[in-house]
Amino acid sequence: MVKKILLIVSALLLTGYLAFAVAFLNPKAKIETKCSGLKVEVVEMDIPYLNEAQVIASLQRRNLNPVGKKFSDINLEAIEKAVEENKLIKSVESYKTVGGLIKVKVYQRTPVLRVISENGNYYIDSERERMPVPPNFAAYVPLATGKISEEYAKRELYDFVLFLQHNKYWNSQIEQIHIDSNLDVELMPRKGNHHIILGKIEDYKENLDKLKLFYNKGLDKVGWNRYSVINLKYKNQVVCTKKE
Repeated sequence: MVKKILLIVSALLLTGYLAFAVAFLNPKAKIETKCSGLKVEVVEMDIPYLNEAQVIASLQRRNLNPVGKKFSDINLEAIEKAVEENKLIKSVESYKTVGGLIKVKVYQRTPVLRVISENGNYYIDSERERMPVPPNFAAYVPLATGKISEEYAKRELYDFVLFLQHNKYWNSQIEQIHIDSNLDVELMPRKGNHHIILGKIEDYKENLDKLKLFYNKGLDKVGWNRYSVINLKYKNQVVCTKKE
C-alpha cells in the first residue's frame, strides 16, 4: 500500500515538473508571456535631474509602454532609442525578466561646465558634448559667459575648467569665467570684490601661478578689497587697478 502511494506521488511530481518545463522552456510558451510591469532605474551619478516617471511618460507618449503587451511584440531597441532621444541621457540598457518585467536602466549625462552666451544656454558634459539645461534644475558647476562658441567651450574652455576642478586651491577660488570679444579670459573669484584679467587661455597655468604668488605675498598683506582689477596679461607683471 505504501509502495503504491509512493508511486502515485512520484507520478504527480513528474507530471508537475513536465508542466513547468512546457510552460517555461517551450519557445511557444515564452511567446505568449505578457509584460506585467515596467521598472526604470535612473543611474543618478552625483546629480539627479531625471526620474522614473519622466522616462515612463516619454514611452507613453510614443505608445511604447510595454505593460500588458506580449513579449514577442515588445521591441527593446525601439524603447532604448525613444528614451535616448532625451539629450539629458547618455545611454540606455533594457532587458526582459523571467518574471514578466521589462527593466530599463538609464544613465544620465554629467554636466561639467555651464555656458551662457549668444550661442545659447547649455551645459558641456563629461564627454565634451553639448547638453540642454534640465527644467527646474541647476548643476553646481563653473559658469562661463561672454563670447563663446560651442567648439571653444568643448575644447580650450573645457580643458581649463577641468584643470580648475582638479586643483583644490583654484576650485575653491574661482566662481565664474567670462570670455571677452578678444577671447581674453576674465575670472570672478569667490573672495574679494575684484575681477581678474587672465589673458589668453593657453597661458592660464603660468598666469595662475603668478596670481597665486600675488595673492600670498600681496593681497594677504594689503587686503583683498583694495583693488578692483588684477591684470595678468603682461609677461612677468601683475598690474592692479586701485578702487576709487
